[in-house]
Amino acid sequence: MTTTVRPVSGARDLRAFIEFPYRHYAGHPHWVPPLRYDQRRLLDRRHHPFYRQATAEFFLAERDGRPVGRVAAIHNRAHNEFCHDATGFFGFFETEDDPATARALLDAAAAWCAGRGLTALQGPVSPSTNYECALLIEGFDRPPAFMMPYNHPYYAGLIEAAGFVKAKDLLAYWLSDDHPFPEKLASVTGRLMQRYGLTTRDIRMDRLDEEIDRIFKVYNDAWSSNWGFVPMSREEIAAMAADFKWVVDPRVVYIAERGGEPVGFLLALPELNLILKDLGGRLLPLGWLRLLRARRRLDVLRVLAMGSLKEYQSMGFAAALYHDIVTRGTAAGYHHAEIGWVLEDNVMMNRAAEMLGSKCYKRFRIYHKDLTASAGAGV
Repeated sequence: MTTTVRPVSGARDLRAFIEFPYRHYAGHPHWVPPLRYDQRRLLDRRHHPFYRQATAEFFLAERDGRPVGRVAAIHNRAHNEFCHDATGFFGFFETEDDPATARALLDAAAAWCAGRGLTALQGPVSPSTNYECALLIEGFDRPPAFMMPYNHPYYAGLIEAAGFVKAKDLLAYWLSDDHPFPEKLASVTGRLMQRYGLTTRDIRMDRLDEEIDRIFKVYNDAWSSNWGFVPMSREEIAAMAADFKWVVDPRVVYIAERGGEPVGFLLALPELNLILKDLGGRLLPLGWLRLLRARRRLDVLRVLAMGSLKEYQSMGFAAALYHDIVTRGTAAGYHHAEIGWVLEDNVMMNRAAEMLGSKCYKRFRIYHKDLTASAGAGV
């Protein structure tokens, strides 16, 4: 039985590309089916703002007319311009446990990127590090947090067998309120906020466009020195905010200010995967109602993003933001949180997470392959 890999062509192929994971993970106790509506939007190369700065090709692997895997090859011009490199990316990677199929998919992505003059392939990113990214390599016994990946344990071996090596690991932490916030840390962060005249406030949902501008300013500055960072466009952040608006709890999304100017922010969301797990990827006919009702009863947070302007990053500001989310989250009735992801070598952020009493409980990996080295042997 021969496996063939071909580009997605037309609505029927795209539907097969989107539907493959739902069959591939059917009955899995931990995989959480994403909303099909969200997947269709994210893969819409005509309208999603990500593709205004990027180009992508989607590939399906088939055997006997049946899909057995998929992958996207991505040329992210925003990344290349910002990082001054020629790296291409692969994402949305799923495959049956077959080395030949996995290699054929990754070779197709590599050949497409090489054909566009790119000299390296990195991933998985779906479609960039600003969205769901990396491969789960430790922590398979727990379901994923919202916007975090889950995959079969055999994926790492298949990717490595195709010639990829580790580029960077990302960490996720688990925090519960059965570990009281260290009094010394609370005192230190309080003095820090007072010394520099820093205050925090809830996000104003009735002035969301203005708040997006404030977060946009901080986000792209705060993360700009981080490995793998890709600046988000204003349109991307606005699209993401529109997706989150209906599930945001304003009590756990806040902006830090000094003299009325934004200097930091923290975005946490109720852990929606606890609800999505039972919706089967569909909001209709009653999924919306179930989601909105159940959201109010969730006691788990997903700390999705946080940061401060560069000039404040050496002040221990991360600990202050963490302190605030613990205080706010507890007052709002949340008892647990996932913090992540955090780069494995981001000493300041990892130290701040550990000082809270949180434990590193999951590890994810982004892989890299040099396409110039493999060009002679055929990508």
